[in-house]
Amino acid sequence: MPSTEDSPRHTFQKAERLCGRKRIDRLFSSGNRSLAAYPLRAVYILEEREGAPVEVLISVPKRLLKRAVDRNRVKRLVREAYRLNKGLLLPSLGDRRIALAFLWISNQMADFQRVETKVKNLLQRIAEDLC
Repeated sequence: MPSTEDSPRHTFQKAERLCGRKRIDRLFSSGNRSLAAYPLRAVYILEEREGAPVEVLISVPKRLLKRAVDRNRVKRLVREAYRLNKGLLLPSLGDRRIALAFLWISNQMADFQRVETKVKNLLQRIAEDLC
């Protein structure tokens, strides 16, 4: 599928994953912004660095979903919803960089439609906040 400037590529590459203990600690320290759309919470911070415009972390706590199968399923759903809808956030960034974490705050599983609408909601609200 050829890529054009009008349509963003629906990919989620390794460079877009947030990793590194110091960077994750900085994301959850003071100075961050947080939004909630149950069953998800988004925490984000603007960064001064090189690399991908958005780096994402997805976390599902073990105390909420005990079975690893359920935690992995939720992470896959959130990752896929972000991958398909990250185009909502990218135009509002310009040349800025952002670190973003999606946190699961429910002890219930959810279907893809619900997860996707909540991820869209959060991405749109973050984009509005950045403008």
